[in-house]
Amino acid sequence: MAALVSETVQKVFTPETLRAAAKQSRGCLTVPVRLRRAIKKYLRELEEPHLKRKVLRLSASFSEIKDVNLLLTASTSNQLVEDPLKSVESSKRWKIKSAYGDIGLKYSDDETVAYVASRMPAVYSACYRVLKEIRRRLPDFSPSRVLDFGAGTGSAFWALREVWPQSVEKVNFVEPSQSMQRAGRSLIQCMKNLPLIHSYDSIQSLSKNINKSERKHDLVIASYVLGEIPSFKDRITTVRQLWDLTDDVLVLVEPGTPHGSKIIAQMRSHILWMENRKLRKAAKLNQDCKDLLDLKSGAFIVAPCPHDGHCPLENTGNYCHFVQRLERTSSQRVYKRSKGGPLRGFEDEKFCYVAFRRGQRPRGAWPLDDMKFETLKELHAKRNPEDLDIDLEDYMKMQSVETPHEEIDPVSYDSDFIESDAIDDEINEEGDTDEFTRADLGGGWGRIIFSPVRRGRQVAMNVCRSTQRDGSEGAFERLVVTKSKNPNLHHQARRSLWGDLWPF
Repeated sequence: MAALVSETVQKVFTPETLRAAAKQSRGCLTVPVRLRRAIKKYLRELEEPHLKRKVLRLSASFSEIKDVNLLLTASTSNQLVEDPLKSVESSKRWKIKSAYGDIGLKYSDDETVAYVASRMPAVYSACYRVLKEIRRRLPDFSPSRVLDFGAGTGSAFWALREVWPQSVEKVNFVEPSQSMQRAGRSLIQCMKNLPLIHSYDSIQSLSKNINKSERKHDLVIASYVLGEIPSFKDRITTVRQLWDLTDDVLVLVEPGTPHGSKIIAQMRSHILWMENRKLRKAAKLNQDCKDLLDLKSGAFIVAPCPHDGHCPLENTGNYCHFVQRLERTSSQRVYKRSKGGPLRGFEDEKFCYVAFRRGQRPRGAWPLDDMKFETLKELHAKRNPEDLDIDLEDYMKMQSVETPHEEIDPVSYDSDFIESDAIDDEINEEGDTDEFTRADLGGGWGRIIFSPVRRGRQVAMNVCRSTQRDGSEGAFERLVVTKSKNPNLHHQARRSLWGDLWPF
């Protein structure tokens, strides 16, 4: 067991609470009954013929989008990220020439119904995973005003309602496709106690129709949308506008592809560069009194990055992304086709994301500060030999006692109508806001990238971590945890998954 050397540590961790705080990945996610029922009802009412063919066409359209995005030159992107004011004329600095929906994929009624049948559950699972981690890392954050940019059919809104079912009071949707807006309204008809919802077709329309005092939102989320904006300059402009509309937290989610990861990395670099630039200017004006700086000035990364420095994965051939497994809904099993084999009952949704928060990164003690772990040899030396003796008669009696076998009735998800309405009304309140089972944002928690490799009594992990106490710089390292040197951390490493945190 780990022995504490000092009692003055701000937060006392034990091996058990370390494992609970580091756990961020989720197992096979089941789409909520309400959403599955809503999708099935929506598809049944439309009675669309040849829906499988439409799903295939939608998948081919997504592939065409990837090909178009690959034509964008990396040189222009890097130049704009480093200094976006150099290569843009001041008179046309932030004028958008292309917007969401201009890349060539138009969501008509056929594309919308195919999206609901095939893609909506997977997008929901990625958004739920991201928002659930934000809730764990920010227990004091309960958004009341939310902006969903590129809302589509409302996948992020469904995830929002699952994570914060009580706090959301007003939601603004920005979605240019009228067909998507109609589908989203149809899907939420079964919901109770809905917040106030307004829909707009652009950010400009949103800004014109609401008061200036109401433009700020506690949470702004843009999921699976930036990749559909063809111009890099317009992506930068859109993210700047979203950041201006953010009062607290901004979340960007993209598909877990090299191009999606590149978009997230570019937006991450630009937001941090922009806010650091503002801080430097404000520091020059307030050299005599640094306390005059606004508490909301600056920005830091809530997740997944444990630091605010340069991304260590850039130019390494690897890209930062994560995986969320979900159980396929009945509509997905009906309308999706497999490649050469039977369709699996689950699918793995790859995604990448970044969550910003206004203000300065909090500083605190790192989780392993002033903790001493015993080696396996030291633990064996402390064992009492008498405890290792086993009485043969007692052992035989234990073996002869038959434990009754209880059959547990498993919950089946083959049908969307077998579960009672009582399940729908339950609110999933996990005990994850405990002070001792929460990973703070001080920089002492690294992020496990890719799956750990377990070989015998050692576990190898790729970890992105902060190298400075203030979280200003980071590094990508490969750690090897052995059972002989640290049994407790080895026990935790064997149970760690892709996307979990790792203490330092």
